[in-house]
Amino acid sequence: MEDWPLHSTSTSDGDKTHVFALAAIRVIWEILQALQCPEPLKKHSPRLLVDLLFQISISPEQTPEEVDTLWRECQKQYNLPTDSKRFAVLTLKALLCHLECEDVVLSMERKRGWDTLLSADTHHNAVGLLAREMRRASSPLYYPIALCLLRLLTREKTSWELPAMAFLVEALDCPDMTEWSDSILEILSRRLWSQCTEMHRLVLRGLVLLSKAPGMADGVRSLTPSLVELLCYTGGELVGMVLSVLINQVQDRDIPISTPTALRLAELLPPLFGYDNIHVQLLSIYLFQKVMELAVDKSKQLLKTHVIYSLLPLFFHWHHENQDVAEASRGALLRAAGLLKRRDLVKLLKTEQPWRFGECLLENDKRRAVEYACQALPYLESPQEPVREAALRFIGIAGRYMRGQRVELQVAINVIEDMTPDSAAVKSLALQTQEILRAVQRPQSSPGSSSLKISSRRCRIGRLLSGAAAGGQRRTYSGNPV
Repeated sequence: MEDWPLHSTSTSDGDKTHVFALAAIRVIWEILQALQCPEPLKKHSPRLLVDLLFQISISPEQTPEEVDTLWRECQKQYNLPTDSKRFAVLTLKALLCHLECEDVVLSMERKRGWDTLLSADTHHNAVGLLAREMRRASSPLYYPIALCLLRLLTREKTSWELPAMAFLVEALDCPDMTEWSDSILEILSRRLWSQCTEMHRLVLRGLVLLSKAPGMADGVRSLTPSLVELLCYTGGELVGMVLSVLINQVQDRDIPISTPTALRLAELLPPLFGYDNIHVQLLSIYLFQKVMELAVDKSKQLLKTHVIYSLLPLFFHWHHENQDVAEASRGALLRAAGLLKRRDLVKLLKTEQPWRFGECLLENDKRRAVEYACQALPYLESPQEPVREAALRFIGIAGRYMRGQRVELQVAINVIEDMTPDSAAVKSLALQTQEILRAVQRPQSSPGSSSLKISSRRCRIGRLLSGAAAGGQRRTYSGNPV
């Protein structure tokens, strides 16, 4: 069974045929019907189970016509299932029952696992389910089967590697598997860049499990550069797994992060702060904070540019409606402000005064006003109203430092005009912000103009800014928006 169809198989007289695998299954079935004691099966049962699972996975396209012809004759003569794959499933169930795994058979039946096993698209999921059910039932076959599959994956038998990986991943946190940890890590690392999404998911899930084991820390850490680069190419559930592996390497371990890794993470993580998945947002913010904490000393100076441009995204996410994201953002902001030696920002963060953060940031970094304003514009389309309000207020404050930047001011005005229809409060704030920007955009009066007009214009801008800020202070803050 295990050599077909990968290798040619022949009889002693040189006859070659494709029906040997099916004939072997038929022989096992007949033995099981006659067998009274399971003892003779136990020695070879792990390999038999793996080979039966493999035969079930073979697609109809791989099954030669002569096998179908033979099976139709057998089916009519012995009243067997209508196709050979269902017969292999029946044989597998009979083998498990002989090995005193009736609970596993029944549980798979209840969860429609046997039907799932027959479909090429879901076969690997059913194999994973079988592994979980065998483990739950404390089957003595669980560990030997995992070792069989480990050897199979080491042999690069690609025709069945996805189901094999599905079973193996379920066994990774089994204590008996620790002695094979190097081989397992090599198998996972070879498939880390697999183009198959399901294989990619299984590999990352395996690495998440291994990264939690103290004895595997060094091995998993050797994959860090590849894992960091995966952040550019994965999404959804997978990017969350990559972040989990990276966090498990540094959580509760004061292991310094090398300069290249710290700089690359500082570049790749901020875009994930606004990911459309709360779990990914939390993990990316938390990992960014750990990068600032654990980067080696010579990295700290190099990190500052990335940290400066993380301030505004973290500030906006401090307004997040999810309390965990808001608190994580505030914690990361505190660490960032400390690294930048911005005591003024640290004080505001500790006293929880978010409405003053933008003013304080710009007052000490006027030359970046245009860059900060451009950085804030995308947040005007945030799905969360508190974030949109914070972005509008910040842009209004930044406008004061953008006199003479007529093009940039007009871009901001246009973006605000194109904002998605919103609540009355946000609409009002948007109009105020536009008026502030237009007032700053108007040419300054000539030297001969009345000083009274200049004073009047300044007062008008001041009143608009005060009104926008007051709107922010009317919200009740306790570290998170309400």
